[in-house]
Amino acid sequence: MTSPTQNVIHVLQGEYRLSNRPEDMFTTLLGSCVAACIYDPVAGVGAMNHFLLPGGALNDPASLRYGVNSMEQMINALLKHRADRRRLEAKIFGGGRMLPGLRNIGQENVDFARWFLQGENIRCVGESVGGTQGRKVRFWPHTGQAQQALMASHEATELLAKAPPPRGAEDAGTVTLF
Repeated sequence: MTSPTQNVIHVLQGEYRLSNRPEDMFTTLLGSCVAACIYDPVAGVGAMNHFLLPGGALNDPASLRYGVNSMEQMINALLKHRADRRRLEAKIFGGGRMLPGLRNIGQENVDFARWFLQGENIRCVGESVGGTQGRKVRFWPHTGQAQQALMASHEATELLAKAPPPRGAEDAGTVTLF
């Protein structure tokens, strides 16, 4: 589906990207994290985020690692780029249970994303969430088209281990949740 003129933009943990250019395609790798792909089909503008945890932290109130900040900032950016809130549509991906026996962060992320979209009156037109496999996601923000590929357990572990740490993870006490 990619063409020689396609501009591939990787969305890392704790980031969001926005575009209205037909040649742009966003990609990300997900485990327990969630990516929301939100777009306005009339304005031809869309954005993808990648958040690690649903809530925020008092010592880091603006961090995009948290869904509450990531979703809010991404939606505001879409509105500044001529998206109309009434036309916004969303697709959500991720939220896998990657480490059995521990708290199910993936499900908490999915529950948060659904709750947030409902509270903002943004229609969720598709989702692929949960399970125990990682996902490779591609999103074309100009059209709202999205694709995913499920990863085998060993492939997800290898790829996510190679991913750069999330921004702001400099301190030794940081745990990377993928």
